[in-house]
Amino acid sequence: MPVIYRLLTEDDTSAFCHKISLALSKGWVLHGPPTMAFDAARGVMRCGQAVTKEIGADYHPDMKLGQQ
Repeated sequence: MPVIYRLLTEDDTSAFCHKISLALSKGWVLHGPPTMAFDAARGVMRCGQAVTKEIGADYHPDMKLGQQ
């Protein structure tokens, strides 16, 4: 079965946790640990988390990954 990949990013706020929770509720699976980095231009911490999901169709670059 094909697997698709996304990297979700957001400022280090509850919005990041909600974004990840929404993806998990739609069947996405965490892929590796989260990451954090300081955005010096904006003066904020940024978070990132890779997620993957098995899909029942062939992958196509025009897919809207968030809608899968």
